[in-house]
Amino acid sequence: MVLFALVALMVAVGGLTRLTGSGLSITEWRPLSGALPPMSAADWAAEFDRYRAIPQYDIVNRGMTLAEFQVIYWWEWGHRQLGRLVGVVWLVGLAWLALTRRIPRGWALPLVGIGALGGLQGAIGWWMVASGLGEGMIAVASYRLAVHLGLAFLILGLLAWWIHALGRTGAGLMQARRLGSPGLARLGGVLVALAFLQIVLGALVAGIGAGRAYADWPLMHGVFFPPEALDMAPLWRNFVENPAMVQFTHRMAGYVLLAVGALTWVLAGASPHRATRGGHDLMMAVLTAQVALGIATVIWGAPWHLAIAHQLTAVLLWVVILRARFLARYPRVQSTIGHSTTGRTA
Repeated sequence: MVLFALVALMVAVGGLTRLTGSGLSITEWRPLSGALPPMSAADWAAEFDRYRAIPQYDIVNRGMTLAEFQVIYWWEWGHRQLGRLVGVVWLVGLAWLALTRRIPRGWALPLVGIGALGGLQGAIGWWMVASGLGEGMIAVASYRLAVHLGLAFLILGLLAWWIHALGRTGAGLMQARRLGSPGLARLGGVLVALAFLQIVLGALVAGIGAGRAYADWPLMHGVFFPPEALDMAPLWRNFVENPAMVQFTHRMAGYVLLAVGALTWVLAGASPHRATRGGHDLMMAVLTAQVALGIATVIWGAPWHLAIAHQLTAVLLWVVILRARFLARYPRVQSTIGHSTTGRTA
């Protein structure tokens, strides 16, 4: 749970780091020595000189003062420091569990693996930042941002699922699975995949600022499909670099996600388990709120407070979708008195 909270906080801080244009303020990757910020005026001057050597400074922030640079530096430094803290918490927690022999049977590999994914995330974070340091670049490559955010949500999803699994005994899970709804769980798996795709598409939208390109809804500049969505060659570039296509794809995927979510919610109404029905009620409520928030973000031109709220709600939606699927697969057995076959009456 502590790891989950820290990773969720990292997603929030990462989003604010991007929205404040701070992600390229630290131009080196020093996993250990970078834990210490500049400690003297000379250190700050050296950091500032390194930043002034990259294209973002010349093109976007030319004339920036040292005080202004320090603001964006602290955002990026804090984001990286949170990553280090996640690593420390994982390592100390795993060592304590191992030394006290408290690792549940069969959980050693998953617990080691989540740390390995965290290390990979750090490397991908630098791979992302490095893409913004090249000639003519003023921001990171959108597809690398999508990989970085996608892996963060994968880690969050694994942690969320494991929190639910470790909250029950092995025997209890086996008994619950016999009472589960395989069809509903499979549909929940489709919903999980669609939600993950939408999260990655959202990262592409953020990476190229496509959220501000078309501020009308339900149309885009008065048409359903903007003709400029296919202007780039080769064709594949439109899906990662063309604001028209990227926003259009994000919108369409959102509609599909909403439709599948609604279908899953309706079918869950026939479940005899109150917790399963309640989990899907919560999922549908958050999904509806997220769609409305996404529309508002587009209409208002993606101001930072709506953009970060949209990203944080995506974390909440991701978690409640996974929880709903877990409850479909491993229901909590409760009294069904008062439940009718027409839906949510218990």
